Amino acid sequence: MINKDFFLALDLLEKEGKIDKELTLRSLEAAIAAAYKRESGEARPVSVQINEQRNQIRIVAYQEVVETVEDPEKEISLEDAKKIKSSYKVGDRVVEEITPKVFSRIDVQTAKQVFMQRLMDEHKKITLEDMTQKEGEIVTAQIRRIDGDRIYLDISGSQMEGVMMPQDQIKGEIYKQGDVLKVYVKNIRTDFKGGSQVMVSRSHRDFVKRLFEMEVPEIKSGLVKIKKIVREAGYRTKMAVYSDDPSVDAVGSCIGQRGMRINGIVGELNGEKIDVIGWCADPLEYIARALSPAKVIMVQVNDEDKSAKAIVADDKLSLAIGKQGQNVRLAAKLTEWKIDVKPYSSVENIVAAPSNAEDGE
Repeated sequence: MINKDFFLALDLLEKEGKIDKELTLRSLEAAIAAAYKRESGEARPVSVQINEQRNQIRIVAYQEVVETVEDPEKEISLEDAKKIKSSYKVGDRVVEEITPKVFSRIDVQTAKQVFMQRLMDEHKKITLEDMTQKEGEIVTAQIRRIDGDRIYLDISGSQMEGVMMPQDQIKGEIYKQGDVLKVYVKNIRTDFKGGSQVMVSRSHRDFVKRLFEMEVPEIKSGLVKIKKIVREAGYRTKMAVYSDDPSVDAVGSCIGQRGMRINGIVGELNGEKIDVIGWCADPLEYIARALSPAKVIMVQVNDEDKSAKAIVADDKLSLAIGKQGQNVRLAAKLTEWKIDVKPYSSVENIVAAPSNAEDGE
């Protein structure tokens, strides 16, 4: 007999642990069967049936009725089967109940070990499936340990281990054991021991994208769309946005009143600069905007090789190019045009094409 509390515990396990009760019962039946065969030496196939209504365990051994026996452990001849019951025919199962009156301590301990292992395996499987569904999303994690240049994290609400490789860390950020971080789930991989690890990142460009989706309701609802995002983590991100609704200010929605929305994201990125740019189908205007925070006087393009020359005021040249060419490099990636920035003084016979891009810091 099984105590009623056992089934109540299974109900609780299903509700809180997300482990299917029927699957748990099947695992328990398999564990008891394995333990019984091991301890009793029973050679025949064994089946365990748990009756929840009667709080009862029933163990049976069975053999298939055949004309010619090839495997005596699994099969019984028709002649011998008819000695047990005359109605047996080929293909039937001869079933014998072998439930012991009392399960030995060894039986119970063996069944418990097998059951707990199966339960742990199932829990790992469910946890892995839940985490797989979070690929491409942001989760909260706590740094458990730092091993060389790798960071290992405990992911909140999960028993999965997160790993942040050097290339997924933001340059300049200092990580300490116990720190709680937001991280982007890149993928799930299997390590050399056969375990699963969640590969997470703070340097991935989609980390910034997801932060904006969390912070800006217009992006989450689809009213404002992110056309493209490029990033050099720890230094600068450029993001092109637009809206199909002409009454919606896509850039303003991302920045927020007095910069509250974008400032929250910059804070999460420890001061990384973010340029939010209004996407434009006109390459002249789009290239000019992409070079923000510099103001562009004019843009000339060559459609054949998709190259562009951007003219800026002499005192804005370094701002347009950026430290070690970072600003113009990101602008080129964002627009997918090769961009050459020139100072106004070096260009003659200019026919200006004014831009709406504004100066910034």
